[in-house]
Amino acid sequence: MTLDLDVTHALTHGASGKAIDVYRPRAGAQDTAVPTVLLWHGKGPDERDVLQPLAEAVARSGLNVLVPDWRSDAPDEGRAHLLESLDFARGQAAALGGDADRIVLAGWSAGAPAAMGVALRPELVGGWRPMAVVGIASRYDWAARTTGTIPLSDLATTPAPPLPVWLVHGTADPAIESRYSREFAAALDSRGWPVHLEEPATDHAGVVMTEYDPEQDRCRPARAEHAVQGGQLTARVLIRAAGEPGTS
Repeated sequence: MTLDLDVTHALTHGASGKAIDVYRPRAGAQDTAVPTVLLWHGKGPDERDVLQPLAEAVARSGLNVLVPDWRSDAPDEGRAHLLESLDFARGQAAALGGDADRIVLAGWSAGAPAAMGVALRPELVGGWRPMAVVGIASRYDWAARTTGTIPLSDLATTPAPPLPVWLVHGTADPAIESRYSREFAAALDSRGWPVHLEEPATDHAGVVMTEYDPEQDRCRPARAEHAVQGGQLTARVLIRAAGEPGTS
């Protein structure tokens, strides 16, 4: 199923006034409220546009996708921006045609432990939990910018019940080795968390359907086949995660 999209760029949210892009099926294409994917970019400040190819691919399947800006160089390392975007997603999902009870929380690179931290430390966000978490090309012995704690350590002590976790990591990633996702998947499995890992033959940028442009020091939409295929696999993982029953 490939649907036409309504895309709204640069809505603002929260006290910080950060921008957020909304990708959703065109009005009338869906009869019922659909799951929402909140997708956090990586460490580069205010790079929501980098995730546009992936967001469009997911939204064309019939989901709503929200991609906010956040700044890792903020004094709190982006915590307020990230949590404000989560508040926006929870508060506005229904108004945007989504189901507020079916939110997938996803992140790429530094955004991935931030997403995982919310699932492991729900007391820091009023007890709320996503239906599933998707971590893309990251490591989980880094402190989550949402919680300030390390997901791998939190996993060993959290009282929160398991929810579905989906991991994607390119086997040719020179920035963060794919073994970090394999190790985290094994740790999740050992603690009884349902986990699914995909390892496409692409690199750090390719898993989000982009390629790194050294002249611009920024990722741009992919042209290389490995990146196109890797990003398409990530899109399918996000779509599957939105259809997986989780704990809310």
